Amino acid sequence: MDERELLARAGGPVTRSRLVRELRSLGLAEGDTVMFHTSLSALGYVPGGTATVIDALTDTVGPSGTLMTYCGWNDAPPYDLPSWPEEWQAAMRAECPAYDPLLSEADHNNGRLPEALRRRPGAVRSRHPDVSFAALGARAEALVADHPWDDPHGPGSPLARLTAVGGRVLLLGAPLDSITLLHHAEALAEAPGKRFVEYEQPVLVDGVRTWRRFRDIDSEEGAFDYAPVVPEGEWPFAVIARDMLAAGLGVRGTVGAAECHLFEAPDVVRFGVRWIEEKLGGAGGGG
Repeated sequence: MDERELLARAGGPVTRSRLVRELRSLGLAEGDTVMFHTSLSALGYVPGGTATVIDALTDTVGPSGTLMTYCGWNDAPPYDLPSWPEEWQAAMRAECPAYDPLLSEADHNNGRLPEALRRRPGAVRSRHPDVSFAALGARAEALVADHPWDDPHGPGSPLARLTAVGGRVLLLGAPLDSITLLHHAEALAEAPGKRFVEYEQPVLVDGVRTWRRFRDIDSEEGAFDYAPVVPEGEWPFAVIARDMLAAGLGVRGTVGAAECHLFEAPDVVRFGVRWIEEKLGGAGGGG
């Protein structure tokens, strides 16, 4: 889509001041701690691109607010590394660079904003290689410090801390299935058939590159088999999010050309855990 199409779709440039005005109309406020997911192209033509969006978010939450986003690691060794031929594995183990919170790029699949935020002066990033988060603002250090090596979506994680401080989740043109916080609900939910993955990745321990083994819910293929309760072709998190909205949790609005949503983090987690347990027959589902 060219610039004129983007401009026409949003009714003109989506400037920094316009973003702030429309974010405030959506309900984002000064002092908020907010995890954001963004589709830049969905907003329309944004002069300045990612820098403008981050500036606008920072303006909106102010100096007492905090921004957080999921980064991951673009160049992480794959989970199936142990299935590679031994010679290939040996080459990886000998020379694959360790995850470095300061240098390792955010997963490109998450769009341009996570990489832009983690590179901002003052931003901090969590130590977990596969599930890293970046944050900027008053609560940034407290959100990402000492990210648990194992169960990195669970208790003590940046997601748990976002919830504990009454944070919020902003979908800025991003689809409903992008709510990473629902992985925290999966980590907490007690339902049969929960799926886990174990994998090895190199990290720095006291400055030394060390291959470490990690254990987590399966956030890639799904922590649960949702097929019995989610229509074919649907994404489970999108279904959960639509049910949240139908229950009166979260708000819809427009920023630029994009449909956007704002949720309260504690509501997302409570609803997500209850939905999973009730639908999949867990602790809260009566069987």
